Amino acid sequence: MSSVLSRLDTPEARASLYQFTVYLPGAVASVFLGIWLSLHGIPADQIGLINALPMLGLLLLNMVIGRIADRADDWRTAIISISLVSAVIPFALYFMSEFWGILLIWALTAMSNGLVPPIIDAATVRMTKRNGTDFGAVRAWATIGYVVGAAGIGGLLTVVGPGAFVTLYIAMTVIRAVLGFLLPRFRAPAQEATLANVPQGAPLQRVKLRDSLKPWFVLPLIAFALVNASNAVMGSFGALLWHQQGVPDHFLGPLLGIAAVGEAVLMFAWRRFGGRVTARNMILVACLAGLFRFTVLAFAPPVQALFFLQLLHAFSFGMGYFGVVHFIANWTHESNAAEAQGFANMLNQGAAMIMLVTFGWLVEWFGSAAFFASTVTCSVGIVCVLISLRMRPPKDATRPAVS
Repeated sequence: MSSVLSRLDTPEARASLYQFTVYLPGAVASVFLGIWLSLHGIPADQIGLINALPMLGLLLLNMVIGRIADRADDWRTAIISISLVSAVIPFALYFMSEFWGILLIWALTAMSNGLVPPIIDAATVRMTKRNGTDFGAVRAWATIGYVVGAAGIGGLLTVVGPGAFVTLYIAMTVIRAVLGFLLPRFRAPAQEATLANVPQGAPLQRVKLRDSLKPWFVLPLIAFALVNASNAVMGSFGALLWHQQGVPDHFLGPLLGIAAVGEAVLMFAWRRFGGRVTARNMILVACLAGLFRFTVLAFAPPVQALFFLQLLHAFSFGMGYFGVVHFIANWTHESNAAEAQGFANMLNQGAAMIMLVTFGWLVEWFGSAAFFASTVTCSVGIVCVLISLRMRPPKDATRPAVS
């Protein structure tokens, strides 16, 4: 028992435990929300708006919250505070049954939930870099949590029905808030300024994020935002579309869960091959995988093909997200780590918001053929990465995800 406790006492283990809960609420929403909304008589175009409005709020909040988190004594404080807020707000969903009320409360719920990932990931990648440990092995537990939420808890859909959505969602946010208090400190201990460690005449300055926002830096972030917008569509409309296409309900949770299984395998295996691929090439692979995955989905393939296509999520999201996190970590300063990740997340949310609103309308008219919109966005993403690589060629790819 003491050896187990000692292993859990490492910063990486405690961060992994919290990471396991990061996407549990979102996983429950991926399976239940669309069907729960449909039960309340809300059509697909309004479901798109309900999923898109939080993105607008996150556009405004992500960088602000990231800047506040960067200036705190440690990112841990911000993570715990946001986790607590995100556990309280969804209780109001018990009292909502019509469109405008659900729109408002779900916006606040999803916004508070969406502020968690960029800060915990920015904090974790800095901590693991400093400790010489594996970010992928820590971050993979977030994906495993999503698998449990989508395939495990989502499997309860056929047992308890979509009416249990609010209770299950709240349970996941409460668990996450409680485990937040076990998080370690992420920043290195503050070093006293002495003549030995401060060069003569070198003022201590805070590096500003805007100094990094050159076109070659921003384009790959835009590319991932474009492909990830379609990943967001899968979370909001995937289960609903498959349900309408006649896919049995007992397949819905596993279909969403297997996407995360592939992502987790990639993250655990990352250290074996990550040093051979530069960050922008990882984003390029994500765009190519997304192009194939979403184009095939437009043809409403059978359930057997859906499982294969869902495994490509490991590349259309997992590899691309790793590319973005490492790209940002290697080209920005620790003093604006969460703000920089918040900027990338702002792009993600903006693209997702536009895609969700558009996709909801397209689904009403074209059904699964709406995924051809993703064919276009992934193609634009490929062009963005290629332009960035031409503007600033990558560094030596023998080091992990350097460029």
